[in-house]
Amino acid sequence: MRITKAVVTAAKPTQHSLPLQRLVDREGLEKSALELIIGEIVSAGIDQICVVVLEGDEERFRRAAGDLAERLVFVKQAQPRGYGDALYGAKDFVGDETFLHLVGDHLYLSRTEQSCARQLVEVARTENCSVSAVQQTRENRLPYFGAIGGRRLPQSSRLYEVTTVLEKPTPTLAEQELVMAGLRTGYYLCVFGMHVLTPVIMDLLREQLERASATDKVPLSPALAQLAKRERYLAMELEGTRYDIGVKYGLLIAQLAHCLSGRDRDLILTELVQLLADQPQGTRS
Repeated sequence: MRITKAVVTAAKPTQHSLPLQRLVDREGLEKSALELIIGEIVSAGIDQICVVVLEGDEERFRRAAGDLAERLVFVKQAQPRGYGDALYGAKDFVGDETFLHLVGDHLYLSRTEQSCARQLVEVARTENCSVSAVQQTRENRLPYFGAIGGRRLPQSSRLYEVTTVLEKPTPTLAEQELVMAGLRTGYYLCVFGMHVLTPVIMDLLREQLERASATDKVPLSPALAQLAKRERYLAMELEGTRYDIGVKYGLLIAQLAHCLSGRDRDLILTELVQLLADQPQGTRS
């Protein structure tokens, strides 16, 4: 399977500025979240990158990409019709090729020498099918993520055959539809914000958009559920962690994770200890 293109969706009206936020990376260098996302893609050997943005955001994103801006093609989402519509906006860029897809409000840290994106792309090439990255997630986090149901592949601890995908299920629905053998009680496999998708996904999104009214929001999860019925579709637990910078304290937690896994770990730990020591006694739990 040939994978040479990537699509980043960053057009959600309430979160479109998140990729412009700045952090300090593992090497102690200040970068925008967009630069970190593009770096993740490039680490997988991909340099044709499409970013889906809101009207008027292209120049801000180009500046935020810094020296990596020359790798980018921009597509504008004309109206806020949802995640699925944003991804479908890249259909001409994708053409008839399989592509890597990342969301613009997540950052990723690998626990191995291979980046999360490279881990995913290599498995997709080996298995020759669509693969979504997933992470074991507590049920109280279900309102923030899509979740998958399926079966663990024989002789594999991290690969699953996907049979269904549900968008932000309730714990009750997840318990009925998504429980998988081998997971801890109260944990589910939720999407990581990173996928390798065949061009069939664009056909499925087009069908969804044709059925929807002009004001309907079109999510991605129903198309992923249909993808599982149309062709072989796997999920993979990566050796890494996703950080949703769109939730409360998400950017702070992502920053701490980068610092604590990087060259300034000892400095940050010292500062955190001092910060805790300086807190008034009444504020400590």
